[in-house]
Amino acid sequence: MFLGWRKWPTPIVKPLWPFMVAASISLYGISKLQDMAVRSPEYASNPKNPYAAQIAAEERAKLGGH
Repeated sequence: MFLGWRKWPTPIVKPLWPFMVAASISLYGISKLQDMAVRSPEYASNPKNPYAAQIAAEERAKLGGH
């Protein structure tokens, strides 16, 4: 017993594993979709894009500039 708490044999991971897997897949998919949307030509050079400087630096590095 830890601080008066009794250990109960309650399964937590076993019944919830499908939801954990689905959440992981959803988060991965949303992340990839967001990355594709931010890097689209329409928004890549938009000054409101928070990743515009990072995208521009990557494009310069691809072209061989520093």
